[in-house]
Amino acid sequence: MADARFLLAAGEIVTRLPPGARHRAENPGTLDMVLIEVQTGGYLGEDDIIRYEDLYARR
Repeated sequence: MADARFLLAAGEIVTRLPPGARHRAENPGTLDMVLIEVQTGGYLGEDDIIRYEDLYARR
């Protein structure tokens, strides 16, 4: 899945990303994108996120 790119149409889904996989979502279209993220596992905190590139200067 490394370096894979998916261009999804309305209603299409990516069902699973492997643990530790680098990923990002972006919307190249003109309609709003709705993203539903589901996490599983023993820890679901936001403080374990590693940002490799952040266009929005988040911490």
